Amino acid sequence: MRRTVMAPIALGAAATLLLSACGGGGGEDGGGPDAAAFDAGITEVVNADDTAGGTLRFAITTNMESTDPGNIYYGYMWNFSRLWARTLYTYAAAPGDEGREVVPDLAEGEPEVSDDGTTYTVKLKEGLKYEDGSEIVAEDVKYAIARSNFGDKALPNGPKYYKEHLDVDDYEGVYEDGADDPLDGFDAIETPDDHTLVFHLKGPFADFPYVLVQPQSAPVPADADTGERYQSSVVSSGPYRFDGEYQPGNGLKLVRNDEWDAESDPIRTALPDEITVAEGINQDEIDKRLATGELDVDLSGTGLGPARKGEVFTDESEKANVDNPENSAHYYLTVNTQVEPFDDVACRQAVQYAMDRDAVHRAWGGDAGGTPATQILPPAVPGSDPDLDLYPSKEDDNKGDVEEARKKLEECGEGDGFTANLGVRSDRPAEVAAAEAIQEGLKRAGIEVKIQQFPSDTYTNTQVGSPSFVHEKELGLNIYGWMPDWPTGYGYMSQILDGDAIKAAGNSNISELDDPEINRLLKEVVAVPDEEERNRIYAEIDEKAMEQAVIVPMVFHKAVLYRPDNVTNVFFNPSWKMYDYATLGVADGS
Repeated sequence: MRRTVMAPIALGAAATLLLSACGGGGGEDGGGPDAAAFDAGITEVVNADDTAGGTLRFAITTNMESTDPGNIYYGYMWNFSRLWARTLYTYAAAPGDEGREVVPDLAEGEPEVSDDGTTYTVKLKEGLKYEDGSEIVAEDVKYAIARSNFGDKALPNGPKYYKEHLDVDDYEGVYEDGADDPLDGFDAIETPDDHTLVFHLKGPFADFPYVLVQPQSAPVPADADTGERYQSSVVSSGPYRFDGEYQPGNGLKLVRNDEWDAESDPIRTALPDEITVAEGINQDEIDKRLATGELDVDLSGTGLGPARKGEVFTDESEKANVDNPENSAHYYLTVNTQVEPFDDVACRQAVQYAMDRDAVHRAWGGDAGGTPATQILPPAVPGSDPDLDLYPSKEDDNKGDVEEARKKLEECGEGDGFTANLGVRSDRPAEVAAAEAIQEGLKRAGIEVKIQQFPSDTYTNTQVGSPSFVHEKELGLNIYGWMPDWPTGYGYMSQILDGDAIKAAGNSNISELDDPEINRLLKEVVAVPDEEERNRIYAEIDEKAMEQAVIVPMVFHKAVLYRPDNVTNVFFNPSWKMYDYATLGVADGS
């Protein structure tokens, strides 16, 4: 047997980490929030404290994407849903490189992998229970994966990695009408007993352990499943359960799940007695409440809005409560290949040249908001080539090349210019500001941009994530942000560049790129045994996608994260790309 390289944390390691951490996050004396320092949470646990009790308060500008772990794709929900949904594996609860390690959660240890890399066997811990006291069994995990990946009626949000890589033929999913057994025909996952899952892959897939981390492996009892309505009353396998039904727009309250076994869970500290989420709060109001102590965490994890960023960096006392990490996120402009005139590559290239990246960078918050990008892969992802710049500015000013843009417009038959619609998330001030900077930049070349705004909670599913909506509204341009689903080139690029990843809803290949050569490389690279060769291929894919001009790089994002003094055990987890929500508490349990 070949073993995947994983580093399990011993039971109780999360508590050990917090107790042994520098309590003050960087001060010589440690011991409290007064010793905190700028960027301390990137490398240390700030305000380490194992005191239980109190209420931890979150807020978000829109409604949450969903509370159903099988129907989510925003990174903040992958992080937050762990409070009520355990998965087969997860990431270590630690800052720095340790936080990148894949460790068991429901699983009792590493998966056993066959010599040919196509079979993974996972053993579950025994004695795990749901909130109602019933046992968590292997078939519940199998059912959860089936409902979110297979059939025309599968849950729309989230990736379909299981569908893409499991050895499945003609399985129509759990929601197929008339099926006596919803799992009948789903033989790619075997459950020989209540505590064993055997995954059969189509071929070797070096990144499969990362797929086992995703929330789609959170168990769902078949008799509790109500499809997309399941989000109102998710059956908890984690330390918290819903207090009443969740209705979007009304917020969420979590209370303790007494059936959760702390001894089996080295990741979650479960310190607060209650956790609340307020939805639909303006970003400026969220930023204000964080500063005044009326709120503890901005759930979105994207950081302070533009107005507040400038204030905290000019006030040293406030700056001590701020972390400004690079979070592997790339915010970019997509150019849709199915919306005229962008079906012509020269028109797409005109946008690349006309883009004023300097103005976009300033709109994003300058150096505190991130660094200007000229390639797709963020610097933190292996295979990234910082020298890749196929559409350089005329001068060394990052303001574009308007003359070259006009030549490209002539080439695609649009020498007199044209009008294009640009979609953006209305509740994200930095994105709106960037859209306005794009509008001004493209206008210089004769491209008139009309900005259309949509709410975040439906943006990636109903609007920009729906190709039919994009075509109907002629949304040739859309601002999008992407973090790697895991830290490899495949984990970053497969869902946004592979033609086979295009979906009718919850689509992330917003450009609808379907390039045969890129598709081939993405399929073949996962079977390449040598990591360096895989990274070389990822760089090649990046260059080929830039040649197609379907993604206009904008900014490699740096979040400005604010941690109030009363929040304990705060650190930036590089795998979740924000604060680790599973360890947070409140000072003195208040």
